[in-house]
Amino acid sequence: MLLLAHEAIPGTFEVATVNHGLRPEAADEFALVAAVCAARGVPCAVLGIEVGEGNVQAMARQARYAALGEWALSRGLCAIATAHHTDDQAETLLMRLNRGSGVAGLAGVREENVIAGTGLRIIRPLLGFRRAELEAVVAGEDVARDPSNLDPRFDRVRLRAQLAGCDWLNPPAIAQSASILAEAYEALQAYADQLWPLAVRQDGAAYVLTPVESREMNRWLLARIMEKLGGRPRGGDVARLLLRLEGGEGGNVAGVLARVSNGEWVLAPEPPRRTG
Repeated sequence: MLLLAHEAIPGTFEVATVNHGLRPEAADEFALVAAVCAARGVPCAVLGIEVGEGNVQAMARQARYAALGEWALSRGLCAIATAHHTDDQAETLLMRLNRGSGVAGLAGVREENVIAGTGLRIIRPLLGFRRAELEAVVAGEDVARDPSNLDPRFDRVRLRAQLAGCDWLNPPAIAQSASILAEAYEALQAYADQLWPLAVRQDGAAYVLTPVESREMNRWLLARIMEKLGGRPRGGDVARLLLRLEGGEGGNVAGVLARVSNGEWVLAPEPPRRTG
């Protein structure tokens, strides 16, 4: 993407590369990126981050986008461009299908979205390109290859290996399905916006949801309430909570305490745990 941008929009962009602090040998990769940028007169910054515990790739992604957002705003940039491509999109959709994701997850990598709380756009101009096409662009250039892309401990790497030997699957068609699902996601989002003032009310620190006829929209409204209460629910978290509430039970999911009262669902933040 750096080479393509230099050809298409020279002098109008900057580069940032992120040091996740996970691999000592990455220092050579940062030096390579800086050298490529210096040779073309492109400003380049190395951003150091700390990756939290848990799912390494997920936590690294979260910290990476936060750091990139701060850097872009400090530099007065209008957007962040990432180099996701068609094969990335196909892998993402298949991974999420395998995890039982809903529409939001199956929408895959968006062509454009916004970093929460910043208004800063993330754009992905290479989603229409195959991995092989982009490798041809950098042929003959010094490139750094992340060894984690070959580490079978990661789901994506194992899936990529399976796809390589599966010639009947069509990554561009899979990526197109993700694009169509993204449009469906946006339509559901708009419908949830309409239902919110009709089905949800705030009661102090809690939210009260009067279930609507559509089970899918109840799922959407629950997810939105959980986010407003400070949770970061995954699709499975919302699905578990929905099943409990539909069965007349409550529970604690992703830091949110839920109960049923007179046919309504009441959700509140989990109270702080006592110590000592």
